Amino acid sequence: MHLRPLLVCLAATWLAGCELLPEAPFGQPARSSSTTSAAAAATGCHAGMPGFANEECLLNDWVAFGLASQRGNRAWRDAMLSRLEGPGAERRLARAVALAWGSEGEWDRASELYKADLHAAPVELQPLLRYWLNELEGRRAMAGRLATSNQALADLEEQTAAMEEENAALAEKLEALTAIEQSINLRQQNE
Repeated sequence: MHLRPLLVCLAATWLAGCELLPEAPFGQPARSSSTTSAAAAATGCHAGMPGFANEECLLNDWVAFGLASQRGNRAWRDAMLSRLEGPGAERRLARAVALAWGSEGEWDRASELYKADLHAAPVELQPLLRYWLNELEGRRAMAGRLATSNQALADLEEQTAAMEEENAALAEKLEALTAIEQSINLRQQNE
Protein backbone atom coordinates (compact mmCIF):
# COMPACT_ATOMS: atom_id res chain seq x y z
CA MET A 1 0.00 0.00 0.00
CA HIS A 2 2.95 2.36 0.38
CA LEU A 3 3.62 2.20 -3.34
CA ARG A 4 0.17 3.46 -4.33
CA PRO A 5 0.89 7.21 -3.57
CA LEU A 6 4.23 6.96 -5.36
CA LEU A 7 2.59 5.38 -8.42
CA VAL A 8 -0.10 8.07 -8.44
CA CYS A 9 2.59 10.82 -8.39
CA LEU A 10 4.55 9.12 -11.17
CA ALA A 11 1.41 8.67 -13.27
CA ALA A 12 0.45 12.34 -12.79
CA THR A 13 3.96 13.45 -13.76
CA TRP A 14 3.93 11.19 -16.81
CA LEU A 15 0.52 12.44 -17.93
CA ALA A 16 1.44 16.09 -17.37
CA GLY A 17 4.63 15.71 -19.38
CA CYS A 18 7.21 18.47 -19.37
CA GLU A 19 4.83 21.10 -18.06
CA LEU A 20 5.71 20.21 -14.45
CA LEU A 21 9.45 20.44 -15.02
CA PRO A 22 11.16 23.75 -14.25
CA GLU A 23 12.22 25.89 -17.24
CA ALA A 24 15.62 26.70 -15.77
CA PRO A 25 18.01 24.58 -13.72
CA PHE A 26 17.50 24.69 -9.99
CA GLY A 27 18.84 27.82 -8.35
CA GLN A 28 18.50 29.94 -11.50
CA PRO A 29 15.51 32.15 -12.21
CA ALA A 30 13.43 31.12 -15.22
CA ARG A 31 13.34 33.62 -18.10
CA SER A 32 10.85 33.31 -20.87
CA SER A 33 12.04 33.70 -24.45
CA SER A 34 9.72 36.68 -24.93
CA THR A 35 11.35 38.38 -21.94
CA THR A 36 14.78 37.67 -23.40
CA SER A 37 13.72 38.97 -26.83
CA ALA A 38 12.18 42.07 -25.30
CA ALA A 39 15.32 42.70 -23.25
CA ALA A 40 17.48 42.22 -26.35
CA ALA A 41 15.36 44.67 -28.34
CA ALA A 42 15.32 47.21 -25.51
CA THR A 43 19.10 47.14 -25.13
CA GLY A 44 19.74 47.61 -28.86
CA CYS A 45 20.81 44.11 -29.83
CA HIS A 46 21.34 43.22 -33.48
CA ALA A 47 23.49 46.25 -34.15
CA GLY A 48 24.71 46.67 -37.71
CA MET A 49 28.29 46.13 -36.61
CA PRO A 50 29.08 43.46 -34.05
CA GLY A 51 31.42 44.28 -31.22
CA PHE A 52 32.69 43.06 -27.89
CA ALA A 53 31.43 45.95 -25.71
CA ASN A 54 27.76 45.06 -25.15
CA GLU A 55 27.90 41.82 -23.16
CA GLU A 56 24.11 41.42 -23.06
CA CYS A 57 23.90 41.37 -26.86
CA LEU A 58 27.24 39.76 -27.64
CA LEU A 59 25.96 36.47 -29.05
CA ASN A 60 22.78 37.97 -30.53
CA ASP A 61 24.71 40.63 -32.44
CA TRP A 62 27.35 38.22 -33.76
CA VAL A 63 24.79 35.59 -34.79
CA ALA A 64 22.71 38.27 -36.55
CA PHE A 65 25.84 39.54 -38.32
CA GLY A 66 26.81 35.99 -39.33
CA LEU A 67 23.36 35.42 -40.82
CA ALA A 68 23.48 38.77 -42.63
CA SER A 69 26.91 37.84 -44.01
CA GLN A 70 25.62 34.51 -45.22
CA ARG A 71 22.62 36.08 -46.92
CA GLY A 72 24.38 39.22 -48.18
CA ASN A 73 25.34 39.71 -51.78
CA ARG A 74 28.66 40.96 -53.16
CA ALA A 75 27.65 44.64 -52.87
CA TRP A 76 26.62 44.23 -49.21
CA ARG A 77 29.84 42.38 -48.43
CA ASP A 78 32.04 45.00 -50.12
CA ALA A 79 30.26 47.84 -48.29
CA MET A 80 30.57 46.02 -44.97
CA LEU A 81 34.25 45.20 -45.51
CA SER A 82 35.01 48.88 -46.15
CA ARG A 83 33.13 49.81 -42.94
CA LEU A 84 35.11 47.19 -41.01
CA GLU A 85 38.54 48.49 -42.07
CA GLY A 86 40.88 49.34 -39.26
CA PRO A 87 42.73 47.73 -36.40
CA GLY A 88 41.22 45.83 -33.53
CA ALA A 89 40.38 42.19 -33.01
CA GLU A 90 36.62 42.76 -33.14
CA ARG A 91 36.87 44.44 -36.56
CA ARG A 92 39.21 41.76 -37.91
CA LEU A 93 36.92 38.99 -36.65
CA ALA A 94 33.89 40.73 -38.17
CA ARG A 95 35.83 40.95 -41.47
CA ALA A 96 36.53 37.22 -41.15
CA VAL A 97 32.80 36.52 -40.77
CA ALA A 98 31.99 38.61 -43.85
CA LEU A 99 34.85 37.14 -45.92
CA ALA A 100 33.91 33.59 -44.95
CA TRP A 101 30.76 33.91 -47.03
CA GLY A 102 32.48 35.54 -49.98
CA SER A 103 34.26 33.91 -52.88
CA GLU A 104 36.58 30.95 -52.47
CA GLY A 105 39.51 33.34 -52.88
CA GLU A 106 38.40 35.19 -49.74
CA TRP A 107 38.17 32.06 -47.63
CA ASP A 108 41.94 31.91 -47.07
CA ARG A 109 41.99 35.47 -45.74
CA ALA A 110 38.98 34.77 -43.50
CA SER A 111 40.72 31.71 -42.07
CA GLU A 112 43.87 33.72 -41.33
CA LEU A 113 41.85 36.42 -39.54
CA TYR A 114 39.91 33.90 -37.47
CA LYS A 115 43.08 32.10 -36.41
CA ALA A 116 44.96 35.32 -35.61
CA ASP A 117 42.26 36.93 -33.44
CA LEU A 118 40.05 34.17 -32.07
CA HIS A 119 41.88 34.23 -28.74
CA ALA A 120 41.16 37.98 -28.35
CA ALA A 121 37.37 37.47 -28.47
CA PRO A 122 35.39 37.29 -25.24
CA VAL A 123 35.22 33.77 -23.80
CA GLU A 124 31.45 33.57 -24.41
CA LEU A 125 31.95 34.29 -28.11
CA GLN A 126 34.92 31.99 -28.77
CA PRO A 127 32.89 28.75 -29.23
CA LEU A 128 30.71 30.40 -31.89
CA LEU A 129 33.73 31.83 -33.72
CA ARG A 130 35.55 28.48 -33.45
CA TYR A 131 32.48 26.75 -34.90
CA TRP A 132 32.42 29.20 -37.82
CA LEU A 133 36.16 28.68 -38.37
CA ASN A 134 35.72 24.90 -38.39
CA GLU A 135 32.81 25.21 -40.83
CA LEU A 136 34.95 27.44 -43.07
CA GLU A 137 37.86 24.99 -42.91
CA GLY A 138 35.45 22.22 -43.91
CA ARG A 139 34.32 24.20 -46.95
CA ARG A 140 37.92 24.96 -47.87
CA ALA A 141 38.83 21.26 -47.59
CA MET A 142 35.86 20.26 -49.77
CA ALA A 143 36.81 22.90 -52.35
CA GLY A 144 40.37 21.56 -52.33
CA ARG A 145 39.16 18.00 -52.83
CA LEU A 146 36.87 19.16 -55.64
CA ALA A 147 39.76 20.98 -57.35
CA THR A 148 41.94 17.88 -57.01
CA SER A 149 39.15 15.70 -58.44
CA ASN A 150 38.60 18.11 -61.32
CA GLN A 151 42.33 18.13 -62.07
CA ALA A 152 42.45 14.34 -61.95
CA LEU A 153 39.46 14.19 -64.29
CA ALA A 154 41.13 16.66 -66.69
CA ASP A 155 44.33 14.60 -66.59
CA LEU A 156 42.35 11.43 -67.26
CA GLU A 157 40.55 13.05 -70.20
CA GLU A 158 43.92 14.20 -71.56
CA GLN A 159 45.34 10.68 -71.22
CA THR A 160 42.23 9.22 -72.89
CA ALA A 161 42.59 11.62 -75.82
CA ALA A 162 46.28 10.72 -76.17
CA MET A 163 45.47 7.00 -76.07
CA GLU A 164 42.74 7.45 -78.68
CA GLU A 165 45.23 9.23 -80.95
CA GLU A 166 47.78 6.47 -80.40
CA ASN A 167 45.09 3.84 -81.05
CA ALA A 168 44.11 5.57 -84.31
CA ALA A 169 47.77 5.71 -85.39
CA LEU A 170 48.21 2.00 -84.58
CA ALA A 171 45.02 1.19 -86.53
CA GLU A 172 46.43 3.01 -89.57
CA LYS A 173 49.72 1.09 -89.28
CA LEU A 174 47.81 -2.18 -88.92
CA GLU A 175 45.80 -1.38 -92.08
CA ALA A 176 49.02 -0.58 -93.94
CA LEU A 177 50.65 -3.82 -92.75
CA THR A 178 47.53 -5.78 -93.71
CA ALA A 179 47.60 -4.21 -97.17
CA ILE A 180 51.30 -5.08 -97.56
CA GLU A 181 50.65 -8.66 -96.41
CA GLN A 182 47.76 -9.02 -98.87
CA SER A 183 49.96 -7.67 -101.64
CA ILE A 184 52.72 -10.15 -100.82
CA ASN A 185 50.19 -13.01 -100.68
CA LEU A 186 48.77 -12.01 -104.10
CA ARG A 187 52.27 -11.94 -105.63
CA GLN A 188 53.05 -15.37 -104.23
CA GLN A 189 49.79 -16.75 -105.60
CA ASN A 190 50.45 -15.27 -109.04
CA GLU A 191 53.95 -16.72 -109.28
